[in-house]
Amino acid sequence: MESLDVINTFYGRLPSHGLVSVPLVAIYTLGTLALAVLANVVRQFLPRKKSEPPLVFHWIPFVGNAIAYGRDPCNFMMRCREKHGDIFTFILLGRKMTVYLGIAGNDFILNGKLRDVSAEDIYRPLTTPVFGTDVVYDCPNAKLVEQKRFVKFGLAQHALESHVRLIEQETLDYLKTSGAFKGRVGVVDAPAVVAQITIFTAGRTLQGVEVRRHLTAEFAQLYHDLDLGFNPLNFILPWAPLPHNRRRDAAHARMRAVYLEIIADRRRRGDLAEQDEPDMIWNLRRCAYRDGTPLPDKEIAHMMITILMAGQHSSSSASAWILLRLAAHPHIAEELYQEQVARCGDGRGSFRPLEYSDLDRMPLLQGAIKETLRVHSSIHSLMRRVKNPLPVPGTEYVVTPGSVLLASPLVTHLSEEYFPDARRWDPHRWERGGAEQEEDEADLVDYGYGVVNKGTGSPYLPFGAGRHRCIGEKFAMVNLCTIVATLVRGFRFGTLDGKDTVPPTDYTSLFSRPTQPARIRWERRFPESV
Repeated sequence: MESLDVINTFYGRLPSHGLVSVPLVAIYTLGTLALAVLANVVRQFLPRKKSEPPLVFHWIPFVGNAIAYGRDPCNFMMRCREKHGDIFTFILLGRKMTVYLGIAGNDFILNGKLRDVSAEDIYRPLTTPVFGTDVVYDCPNAKLVEQKRFVKFGLAQHALESHVRLIEQETLDYLKTSGAFKGRVGVVDAPAVVAQITIFTAGRTLQGVEVRRHLTAEFAQLYHDLDLGFNPLNFILPWAPLPHNRRRDAAHARMRAVYLEIIADRRRRGDLAEQDEPDMIWNLRRCAYRDGTPLPDKEIAHMMITILMAGQHSSSSASAWILLRLAAHPHIAEELYQEQVARCGDGRGSFRPLEYSDLDRMPLLQGAIKETLRVHSSIHSLMRRVKNPLPVPGTEYVVTPGSVLLASPLVTHLSEEYFPDARRWDPHRWERGGAEQEEDEADLVDYGYGVVNKGTGSPYLPFGAGRHRCIGEKFAMVNLCTIVATLVRGFRFGTLDGKDTVPPTDYTSLFSRPTQPARIRWERRFPESV
């Protein structure tokens, strides 16, 4: 009976020489849990303050609605909206999450003042181990604004115009050299293929030819391991000694070392001694903060990691969804092909290289990108931590400090009031006007890194809004349009079963993406090009 004594002692129970002690532990545990659940349920039915938004019912304290939200955030919020309206609170692992849906909610949260709401407090634990210290959310907002100003070097209009040829060439090189597209027909895992294409295109355009040479299979694996850091669990346990966190930290250290080696080598030999073009490292080494402090090498390395991941993430997810949608709707893919024949073809199956001006002359291609970003937004929830009591205009509600505000443009994207037949993927809806609104000059503002539209009057916000609106949205559109156009020129796609369905969404990462593997058929349009 010595083993039972050990067990009993471990659980803090009185030693016993009978078998009854083990079931008693279970009984006591279950009883305690039952009481906690009962108390939690009773508390939810007690009268609440008028200033508190409705609380979504949940059984288990602390866990709250984590399971339902984590399984399908968008449908969870839509169900809550039907019962409680646009404003409600749910519990997520001990945190009070106050959701405000719709256009008014997007504006209230995403254009919140710095003194009232903070993005840094929410995202710092998640992003710092991935991007590194002293950049993005691991620095004051004023410093982040300056960093955004520095990286716009690669996002200016003249840079975007030059990116088209580079993106097209990277895509063509991949299609020629990748084993995934050997032969005349085949099957590929769409998300895996476009993840590789987009890391190459983002690396070449946003970081330069020298960094692109380092994007080998080893570097791609490092990127994958670093990407594991965007696990929702890391909102709470970013430093937990879990396997994915250990791989994340090792990958960050190695990627930072690669960039530091490039920077040190530049310093020894002169930046442009062996290069044909200025690149992002060249640019960042010439930047200085407003107080005159030049960027330290460590911050340059961390910003380079951030730029690569930011340039790849949204493009990877969106291009995977586009490819899957084209496989499910081959008639749309054929219309896209004919659109290119009319704009860039010679009538004999050959095309001249794409140019930036071509992209605006292909409305269906633009519509396919916009529609995919509407239906498959890569980020379903945008969060801010409340710092001061925050009254909600037009209501009795006051959001208390410490709560988390949550906006979801994706819910608006999928609302019938703004997009008829909202769940249907229909690129042609944008030819009929979609739901975009022209930029109002009153909504244009410069937070310190260039003029952006702070307004949230449109129900279509695939790149967010306000001071944290994605500064790379124009690059994302150029990248996606060029990749998709290049793929459609060379291939026909179809689903394995011939049905017009796509895989479910995987919500296990911060970035929503197709559940993998997601295989599709491909066939060369011109077999003689094999």
